[in-house]
Amino acid sequence: MASRLTRPYDNWLMAIDPHEILAILDRCCDRFTFPMLDNGYVYLAATRLSLYRGTEEWAIVIEVFGFSPRSELPDTHIYTFSNALHDRDSPAKYVNEKAYYQYLANNPSNESRFVFPIEAGEWQDDQDCELVAAGAKEFIMRGHTLPLPALAEYAKREIELQASPRIKVFELSRFAADVARDSVLATAQERRLSVPPSMTQIFQLEAWHHPNVVEEDVRPNGSETFQQLAQVLATGDTSLYRPSLPPNTHWRNWPEGGIL
Repeated sequence: MASRLTRPYDNWLMAIDPHEILAILDRCCDRFTFPMLDNGYVYLAATRLSLYRGTEEWAIVIEVFGFSPRSELPDTHIYTFSNALHDRDSPAKYVNEKAYYQYLANNPSNESRFVFPIEAGEWQDDQDCELVAAGAKEFIMRGHTLPLPALAEYAKREIELQASPRIKVFELSRFAADVARDSVLATAQERRLSVPPSMTQIFQLEAWHHPNVVEEDVRPNGSETFQQLAQVLATGDTSLYRPSLPPNTHWRNWPEGGIL
């Protein structure tokens, strides 16, 4: 499908091709490596998007903080999309050479890294990782001990408790994202784990209109948001990001996340 950019450009004048950016993002959707905010295995809590640019290189980093029972702890998934990825996995991480080359073939322009801002501890029920332990008083986030919130604190933030008075880990994650957003999302260093040091950060969004990527017509190639972000990366002109659609990245907009 041809890119539907909102403003035409003469690609031969630019070292970075916005059409190729969108094509890469769409291919990642095909491989299920582009973030789905209604991922049935992840309870969404917070997101952030950053753009990086070099002379001929570009990178998009999307952070997704949430909770997957399969991971046992809340984590921040750092998705990086780029034409010049940095610090890729080494062959030693794979059982054999074939597995290593399959990793490269399946992820030619994208990388995933995970960080765990909330530490394992007695705050989590040792029989059910989806629950906060009954009677727990505190938890540790980024090395700091914090009190667990009272039930009323969840209500203040419109976090409806599914098993009150017990607290689910995804509910605590959403509370933490509301009161300490910068702590649950990636640090500046973590954010660019897969971004070459030569690139400069040029833009950052705390909220945007994210496509529902299960629908082919509104994947990045058909998304106003990513069409405009591709233009920003191609030109370095951040004024080209002029969204007409309201942000939808808050977890309340993706109620099917985590339900599987």
